[in-house]
Amino acid sequence: MTKFLLAVHVLAAIVAIGPVTVAASMFPPAARRALAEPGDPRAAEALGVLYRICRVYGVVGVVVPAFGFATASGMGVLGSAWLIVSIVLTALAAVVLAALVLPRQSALVDGLADGGGTREATARLAMFTGLFNLLWAAVTVLMIVRPGSTTGA
Repeated sequence: MTKFLLAVHVLAAIVAIGPVTVAASMFPPAARRALAEPGDPRAAEALGVLYRICRVYGVVGVVVPAFGFATASGMGVLGSAWLIVSIVLTALAAVVLAALVLPRQSALVDGLADGGGTREATARLAMFTGLFNLLWAAVTVLMIVRPGSTTGA
């Protein structure tokens, strides 16, 4: 059962978190292009799609830690330092996405429709998106390396 849970956990991370990190990374440059060409409906449409991908897959991404907890419980590693650090970083990534990335994306999508939005806003969004991606990269490394793990990997 543990192998099944681990497989679902990894697949969910690839399918749910991957699109969020890619779409979130694509959003700031797309927003800068849309701001440079305010009359281009395709640029605004692209921003809307990227925002929707981030929002929907961000919600779907909740299954990743859910199956992660189930897997860790089955492996008996819930108290391991590497896992606790991973949990904290995952929670931090979720907060960054929900509180810093998605609201700024929404504001830029709305601002573009209203003729607003600034390059400074896209720069801040790019910084928060980079932080989000860095947190997920750290979690991924911890999941692979598992320092101090008793599972032999």
